[in-house]
Amino acid sequence: MRKPNRRVLPTIIGVSVLTTLSVNVAVLVARESGPPATPPQATPDKRARFVAASGSTQLSPAAVAPLGKRLTPHVMVAAPSALPADLAGRIRKAKGVQGVEVVDAVQGMVAGKRVGLLGVDPSTFRNYTPKPTAQSDALWRNVAGGDVAISFTMGSDGGVQLGSRIPVGGKDRQSELRVGAYATMGVGDVDAVISHTAAQALGMPTSNALLISVPKTRPAEFVKKLRKVLPKGAKAVEVNPEIDAPATGGGAGAGTGTGKTPPAARGQVMTAQQVQTVIRAAYSRLGWPYVWGGESEAEGGYDCSGLMQYAFARAGIKLPRVAADQARAGWVVPYSKAQPGDMLIWANDPTAPGYISHIALYLGKGKMLAAPRRGTVVQIQNVYTRNMKGAVRVNPRHAAGIAG
Repeated sequence: MRKPNRRVLPTIIGVSVLTTLSVNVAVLVARESGPPATPPQATPDKRARFVAASGSTQLSPAAVAPLGKRLTPHVMVAAPSALPADLAGRIRKAKGVQGVEVVDAVQGMVAGKRVGLLGVDPSTFRNYTPKPTAQSDALWRNVAGGDVAISFTMGSDGGVQLGSRIPVGGKDRQSELRVGAYATMGVGDVDAVISHTAAQALGMPTSNALLISVPKTRPAEFVKKLRKVLPKGAKAVEVNPEIDAPATGGGAGAGTGTGKTPPAARGQVMTAQQVQTVIRAAYSRLGWPYVWGGESEAEGGYDCSGLMQYAFARAGIKLPRVAADQARAGWVVPYSKAQPGDMLIWANDPTAPGYISHIALYLGKGKMLAAPRRGTVVQIQNVYTRNMKGAVRVNPRHAAGIAG
């Protein structure tokens, strides 16, 4: 993840809006406390292995509305305090808007890591999440009952156990929440979701953010128009911009996009010297432990995207922090076209199909340098193509723009 007081509003919620909200708001501090609760009950539903049993929620499992029409969030609006009560209604009437969801948004600390935290209405917010997450009634009943749902990578790679109870620290009060589910929400840098009721109990800002679905409008253009009508202090950002994947023939990670090929103009692709510097820097981290959220020696190790950010920074190239954003730092080409210095990307998260959750540095000749997962160290590996989505040819100028 990221350190406090870093960038302000480069691309999406995690490195932008939530950083804006990080001062004088509730802080979530999590560590495992006592033995884990009862493990998930076995059911035919594949999603059950990512959802804790409902018997030990802080409150009684609450009823939630059935899944409605699923919507994709394209734009987020957020402010340090509550947005005007009529703003959501006015935006709903705008041309091209299919849906608007009101949420509470803050940046907090979970398991010692600074992450994005949302307070939501489980009955309606579920419609804006990836299909496996949206479809799980048990997941949303747990959230409605007082649990926290954390991202799949935070659970699997961060070592936060499903069913464990974690102390939650707010500005003025603390409470304990149970980890009720592993569920990636599909919004970059949002790694924890609780109910509106739980958010209010923590002293989080109320209704200070909106998720907006505009499927038939270019999100970047909608953001420009939206900023003109927002109140002072409110920010609007595009959520998860599309990856630039040129259409090139077959193979693992083949793109399906515009057919453009990466340009060779200075500043648009890395120089040979930059490539060598990036690879040398990555080699210098061999043997360092995998640490979820790690991006420097200060954290005692690196996660996959933290390693990329470190290595490219040594060559003067500024990358965004998480893998899903780094995948947008250039052009995606098929693995068969990969060159040393490209970043390889995978969508391994079963709770958010298609969401980029892992990244590594390609060395050439079928080898890559990566921080694989919890319990491993930075190492050289053979490239594997299962769930691979291609190779990113980094555009230094574009990368700097989205990193902020």
